[in-house]
Amino acid sequence: MAFIGSGLRIQGDDNLQSMLVGTVMRKIKSRTWKKQRYFRLQDDCMTIWYKSKKAGNTHSTFSVSDVEAVREGHQSEVLLSIADEFPADRCFTLVFRGRRGNLDLVAESAEEAQSWISGMRKLIENLENMGEREKLDQWIGDWFKKADKNNDGRMNFKEVRDLLKMMNVDMNEHHAHHLFTMADKSQSGALEDDEFVLFYKMLTQREDVMRVFQEFSADGQKLSQADLEDFLKEEQLEGDDIQQHAKQLIERYEPSDTAKLLNAMTFDGFLMYLGSAEGSIFNPQRQAVFQDMTQPLCHYFISSSHNTYLMEDQLRGQSSVEGYIRALNRGCRCVEVDCWDGASGEPIVYHGHTFTSKILFKDVVNAVGNYAFKISEYPVILSIENHCSVEQQRVMAQHLKQILGDKLLKSTLDGKAPIGLPSPEDLKGKILLKAKKIGGLEESINGMVEDSLTGEVSDEDEVAEIDEDNLHHENVRRRNKKSKQRLSKELSDCVVYCKSVHFSSFKHSRIHSKFYEVASFTESKARKQLREAGAEFVHHNSRHLTRVYPSGFRTDSSNFNPQEMWNAGCQIVALNFQTAGEGMDLNDGLFSQNHRCGYVLKPTFMREVEKRFDPETPQKRDGYQPLVLTILVISGQQLPKVNIKEGSIVDPLVRVEIHGVPMDQAKQETRYIENNGFNPVWYDTLRFTIHTPELAMVRFVVEDYDKTSKNDFVGQYTLPLSCMQQGYRHIHLLSKDGTSIPPSSLFVHIRITELK
Repeated sequence: MAFIGSGLRIQGDDNLQSMLVGTVMRKIKSRTWKKQRYFRLQDDCMTIWYKSKKAGNTHSTFSVSDVEAVREGHQSEVLLSIADEFPADRCFTLVFRGRRGNLDLVAESAEEAQSWISGMRKLIENLENMGEREKLDQWIGDWFKKADKNNDGRMNFKEVRDLLKMMNVDMNEHHAHHLFTMADKSQSGALEDDEFVLFYKMLTQREDVMRVFQEFSADGQKLSQADLEDFLKEEQLEGDDIQQHAKQLIERYEPSDTAKLLNAMTFDGFLMYLGSAEGSIFNPQRQAVFQDMTQPLCHYFISSSHNTYLMEDQLRGQSSVEGYIRALNRGCRCVEVDCWDGASGEPIVYHGHTFTSKILFKDVVNAVGNYAFKISEYPVILSIENHCSVEQQRVMAQHLKQILGDKLLKSTLDGKAPIGLPSPEDLKGKILLKAKKIGGLEESINGMVEDSLTGEVSDEDEVAEIDEDNLHHENVRRRNKKSKQRLSKELSDCVVYCKSVHFSSFKHSRIHSKFYEVASFTESKARKQLREAGAEFVHHNSRHLTRVYPSGFRTDSSNFNPQEMWNAGCQIVALNFQTAGEGMDLNDGLFSQNHRCGYVLKPTFMREVEKRFDPETPQKRDGYQPLVLTILVISGQQLPKVNIKEGSIVDPLVRVEIHGVPMDQAKQETRYIENNGFNPVWYDTLRFTIHTPELAMVRFVVEDYDKTSKNDFVGQYTLPLSCMQQGYRHIHLLSKDGTSIPPSSLFVHIRITELK
């Protein structure tokens, strides 16, 4: 079909040609599970098809758009485990978006492996560079393929009816037949190529956008440059050089050359603009690094992961190096490593006293070294929970120094005793160790530390974690008293700006704490401090780094809501990255700004030592100015099906949640629309008063209404209020996993005004 595989030069590309022919490769799941599968690129250049060589018709497919990256060689634990059997040049790994498992493959020859690696990379790159028009063509092509059951390249009316169900459309047969007949220009009783494009366009007609277009169009046919400028000024509230911007938008999104010559925008161009990144709710100017990165580390929220090695639950789940790679590739800047004595003198990483599997410490360090700075150049903190003997601590120090080399920060930046924490800018490309330390930073600089001292048991110890949650209180306290631990000087010396210490009280910290000392709190202990001394907590965090981690009772790897900890200015709020849901949506939302670099500057009132901000009483702070956020939820577009039951169609509603200081916590919902996931229309207005806009996060959730049971999740999108664009905007929805689900979106109108 004309609109399939558009933009790809297949002729002359040997790699893509051989992928279209197909090849036999081994799919590897473990040392013992290695099975041959036949892999082939479909003609649409968008789908990989594969099946077992044995008889039977069962086959599987996946879309190229689901693949995030291709890794060459033995770059996964599974492929490393068979490295003695298959050479690296025949092995590669397809890494999927979200939390889906990788696909490890071994080709028959190095040439075939290279052909697939290069071909897949070209297909991924092509997808990333697709324009709005090509993406639309691609979606149309995908739907055509799904509906053309008999593969004759045409679509009869029965196939069209089935397609409407697949697309979440509940349309009466008469109307569907009317559209079908109008699109069937050749009157052949079936839709081909351009006729199907016409049918799709009639189906996806946007009355809601047409209404806005006609309101600003002088002649109802087009927007002149002056009309577009009015729209940008009055509705989109854009202030900077509107004339220039209107010109750029016409140049960028207007498909008609005739309209371009007239400096005008047709309805198609207007729709393209509103569906693009510039027409989206997230302000593109906040996508690059736009914040001051030269402040002390404690002035930033830092994207952080808890028990990073775990892929599943906390008791029996698999430990994997993949956990570190995935977290770092999501912009995480603080990862956790639980170290225990392993066999033959090699330290291991696992969740102590549980049945989680074990991995080697040196493999973790290797993965961190390889992936730390692929997504962000700002520093990575290795939070070490150390349960090792002095001997194996020495081995840990050796691995850290040998594997990480210059990336490991081993001394203060200028070699002198500093008076405060360095900035993310100062520490670019550096990996910092957060762990216990013998003595202080001053002694290490002056060389006054003995060879091996007895240090206190780590506050992050699981034992302490249970203690704080008041379980077996007496028994645990006795064990804690006995637990004194010896530290090796070599490992201790690797700790520079992040010395783990036990927290006594804010008063004690004010008098005695050094700027490089970091306290860790379980979520329940942090909540208690927040309740009893919120302003003190915020003040403490203007001078010190604080880490908060999930309670030991969250054995299912669930997450707490990180917002309440950010309200207190806690920087290292560690979440289970492997678990989708509200907690990770908020984390992804907060860190989606500032180039996703993993560091977000805290608001001024949380950084100033002389100021006192209490999240419980935001109205008492200097410069207090509450805002009113008004959201008109207009419509939804092509929402994904959530119920696979035959003929089931979504009854969508939109919930808007505000996450911020306690006074700002709120949620409101639209009505639900019966049986229409394709183009539901609401025009419902939701209003919120926001007392601390600098900390507010806005989460849009679409659900499938069910009056007898819990609503099903359809999609969501979360962003900081400070990154919102006003006016008519599209919200491009994300799946539960945080991956995009084009072309699913919401169309809204946003207004932010000062509360009078």
